[in-house]
Amino acid sequence: MKNVLLAVAGLSPQVITEALYALLSEGRQPHCVQIITTRQGKDRVLAGLFDPQATRLANLLADFGLDTKQLDLSPANIHTLKNNAGVELDDIISPEDNEDLLRLCLDLSFHYTRDKDNAVWFLVAGGRKTMTSCLTLAAQLYGRPQDRILHVLVSPEFEGCREFWYPPKEPVTIQLTDAQGQPFFKQTRYAAIQLITIPFVSVRERLQEDLLDQPRTPADLMQTLIRDRPLLLTNNLTEGKVVFGGLELDMHPTRLAIYAFFAERKKECRLDRPCAGCDTCFLDASEIVASEKVSAMYRRIPGGRLVEEMSDSGIRALSRENFQSYKSKIRRELLAAFGQSRLAELEIAAAGSRPDTRYGIRLDRHRIRMEW
Repeated sequence: MKNVLLAVAGLSPQVITEALYALLSEGRQPHCVQIITTRQGKDRVLAGLFDPQATRLANLLADFGLDTKQLDLSPANIHTLKNNAGVELDDIISPEDNEDLLRLCLDLSFHYTRDKDNAVWFLVAGGRKTMTSCLTLAAQLYGRPQDRILHVLVSPEFEGCREFWYPPKEPVTIQLTDAQGQPFFKQTRYAAIQLITIPFVSVRERLQEDLLDQPRTPADLMQTLIRDRPLLLTNNLTEGKVVFGGLELDMHPTRLAIYAFFAERKKECRLDRPCAGCDTCFLDASEIVASEKVSAMYRRIPGGRLVEEMSDSGIRALSRENFQSYKSKIRRELLAAFGQSRLAELEIAAAGSRPDTRYGIRLDRHRIRMEW
């Protein structure tokens, strides 16, 4: 069995050597290390682990009777977070960045858990909290019985010290900082590193087999777990969210008001025929921007009422042009939250060709709920 350590790392690459030390101390040898990080994190990892002048990694392995050939860890194993344009990201500062991060965690988790001869150890001790959360979610979706989620605990006085990478076999004295910011010196023999195994529930065995042929979004994977009942769409204006099939999407008041307008439009249709293939309730852009019902929806949303009173933008400035922008943003949010397989029935769809295009929701009206 090949043991793969799949780790997230931020600006403290010490988490890698600390984890390796803890694993080797317990007699658990990783055979391969794969690191997910940002551009700045990559620079720190390269400087800390692969600088020819810094032999920390080689020294650590030598302390346990190993050499670098026995561990697959090279600059090629660093997976830098990139946006859709292929540009490496310095940090995770937006929802779009977080989506790119989650996609990378899912892709790598899918890849390494696909091999039945691998055991994947998901290390969630480094990086921003969102990095550990994304890797944990990936483990829950793709993890198998032989896989583990691991965390590392380091003695508080040594944690975060840039000079401390692990307790070497021959102790050294390093400078630390106390709670008041005052420097003091202590030998590395007093550093304790503990490996924590975090229990988790994997849903992999409950996923449909055809969803394990390539990486999928969390929404696509989780929607398959909800079966044997029609999924309801709830527009909850009181709490500012859209709920579908047990999954929730927090939506900005302006976009939620527009989406709820279409949902209510569909729900109130009184035609005595099925909704499938029917677009009678669809409206053209001029009718949408002229409707007072969009503003009425907006005022039902907590916070929306105050924003409308203080601003001339948003709902008050809804036009044919920015409606298209809002529609695109709503589509992206629905896709990320509920998955590609559900998008066609949930998105604000278009019917007809220009200039006679009309818009509406295709989901059956009996599956729509409004709450305020």
